[in-house]
Amino acid sequence: MKIIFSIIILGFFSNILNAFSLGSDSLKANQEAPDFTLEDAFGNKYQLSSYRDKTPVVVYFYPKASTPGCTKQACSIRDEWSKFEENNIQVLGISVDSKEEIGKFIELYSLNFPLLSDSDKSVSKAYGVLNKFGVSSRVTFIINKNGVIAEVIDKVNVTTHASDVFDIALKLK
Repeated sequence: MKIIFSIIILGFFSNILNAFSLGSDSLKANQEAPDFTLEDAFGNKYQLSSYRDKTPVVVYFYPKASTPGCTKQACSIRDEWSKFEENNIQVLGISVDSKEEIGKFIELYSLNFPLLSDSDKSVSKAYGVLNKFGVSSRVTFIINKNGVIAEVIDKVNVTTHASDVFDIALKLK
C-alpha cells in the first residue's frame, strides 16, 4: 500500500513539474528573438524591434501578477531600476494577465518599469514559454542589440533576478 501511495504521489509531482517545464519549442541562445508589439496597462505600445541597434533588452516572462514569486521578482527589478536606466538597458516583463490585472499589480507595488499584457498568449507561445496551465513559465531572455537571444535563464532566483540579468545585459552594451 505504501508503495502504491508513493508512486501516486511521485506521479502527481512529476506532472506538476512537467507542466511548468519548458518544452523543446522554447527558444535558445543564438536564435533571433521573435518580434512583438504588446501594450502595458495604460495602453502604451512596446515593440521589441524598436530597441534594435540601440540597447540590450531583458524580456522576462512571469506566471501571474501579484503572486508571491512574481511580486518578489518584479520588486527586485523596481528596486534596481535606476541601474538599468543609467545604463540604457530596457526591461520588459510579460504575462498573460489582462491589462487591468497588470495595472493593479503596478499600483499595489509601485512598479516603475514596463509590464506588458500577452492576454492572447501569442508572444508566450512564440517564445515557447506557455505552460500546460495556460500561463507563462518564469523564463528570461536577454536579447542583444542585434535582436539575437544572448542568454536564456529558465532557473530564476526571484530574489536576485534583477542583479543577475543586469550583469549579463551590461556585458552586451
